[in-house]
Amino acid sequence: MQFSSGWVRLKQGRLAGDRRELYPHSLQFYLEPPTENISLVEFESFAIDRLRLLKLVENLGVSYAKSSEPYKTKLGAELRKLKFPYRALAEDDYEARRKDHISHFILRLAYCQSEDLRRWFLQQEMDLLRYRFNELTDGLRQKFLEHVNLSFEAISEDLKNELANELYTSTPGLSMTKVKEQMFYKVGLADAVDLFRARRVFIKDGFAYVPLKEIDAIVLNNYRTKLSKALALTARSLPSVQSDERLQPLLNHLSHSYVGPDYSVQKNTGKISLEQIDALSVKSYPLCMRQLHKALRDNHHLRHGGRMQYGLFLKGIGLTLEQALEFWKKEFIRGKVDADKFDKGYAYSIRHNYGKEGKRTDYTPYSCMKIIMSNPPGQGDYHGCPFRHSDPELLKQKLQSCKIPPSGITQILELVKGMHYQLACQKYFELTHDVDDIGFSLSHPNQYFAESQRLLSGGRELKKELSNSGNSQQKSNSLESTNSSSTPTSSNTTADTELEGLEAYFTED
Repeated sequence: MQFSSGWVRLKQGRLAGDRRELYPHSLQFYLEPPTENISLVEFESFAIDRLRLLKLVENLGVSYAKSSEPYKTKLGAELRKLKFPYRALAEDDYEARRKDHISHFILRLAYCQSEDLRRWFLQQEMDLLRYRFNELTDGLRQKFLEHVNLSFEAISEDLKNELANELYTSTPGLSMTKVKEQMFYKVGLADAVDLFRARRVFIKDGFAYVPLKEIDAIVLNNYRTKLSKALALTARSLPSVQSDERLQPLLNHLSHSYVGPDYSVQKNTGKISLEQIDALSVKSYPLCMRQLHKALRDNHHLRHGGRMQYGLFLKGIGLTLEQALEFWKKEFIRGKVDADKFDKGYAYSIRHNYGKEGKRTDYTPYSCMKIIMSNPPGQGDYHGCPFRHSDPELLKQKLQSCKIPPSGITQILELVKGMHYQLACQKYFELTHDVDDIGFSLSHPNQYFAESQRLLSGGRELKKELSNSGNSQQKSNSLESTNSSSTPTSSNTTADTELEGLEAYFTED
């Protein structure tokens, strides 16, 4: 993101032809960083929209086959809604292409900070590129390949007819009819080595004849190599980012971000009694909170990380300050803490969470990303995400105790193995509520509770209203940092501030 003074942002009156010189194609490998000034507000807005898009890519990739119609329909709809380039149909979609370019580099900065973040970002960006590449027309696909120096030549119909038998016998999964319908590319053997090793292409005179359905594998391998190297290079520039007081808070927010409601204000406040909590923990708690509640009942104590995570969750589902003080005190005095010690040592932190002590900050419940990415549990701790922080065998035992069937446990463990922790929790929701597809992206423990209560109360048909639930999340641009007392830096006082001179973040020392 070289948001330097090299270019000034194009004005509305600029000709479409000039704009196309900046972004000649709607699809790119993001090889050149942007070189213009943008405001902090635009910086944050672009980043949040791309993060929403990548999270949907992850969710759809696990829920549907990537070549299926539901996958393509839902992802296409999201691209249009968030105003990213779609199918390259617009002659002058400069703003969409600009947003796509800049937002990629912003998230590259945010997600280069650890191996887990880099791996997640790389996978979602590759899946997004695969979809967009396959949506291009034949002509635009050829232009894109030339643009990224992958000038693979589409063979003529005459040559294809001449080689039809060889193509048919050498290309698995294609009938003779499909061979005649399919476009084939003449690719240098070095670029198609993986397909050659797998015996999936016809080889002649040092060239592989690759069908259209396989060409995306070559493009994606090339993209993976370039983006992986770029992420490693960007990570080396982190000290420069950390010294910039404008950027560091925003990037920390983004890498641990949650883009839905913060559940700080609940319409259920005071409507849940303490007597209901045990039953609710079994019916409507996500596994992380169910684990904390059980540990609290068993041990009559939780360490600080557990008290923070569970206490703010209880606040989010509607417990008042008075109820929270009573709940924690009753449980703690059943253990080794007497009433006087509780009042002196623990009551303050509970009042603090409700904004009644200290800086009077009204703390919000933790999102899934915050639980997964920050403050991992140690020995004797029960906080964190069971799908992220539990040993697979221990997780299996926990799921068995929750009466999850063996087939469901296998599905969850597969998602965990692929590091899809929120999707594993989503599958847990489906299995414990006996629904086939909850249809929304789960990203907050309090969202889990609210959706469970709506479903169990019979107040709605789950699948029909899911889109509304999603819309309410899309409207919120709240970002949450690792330190819950910090606030986003893009306030009104900085709205007009511009970012510039970031060339060093994307260039080698």
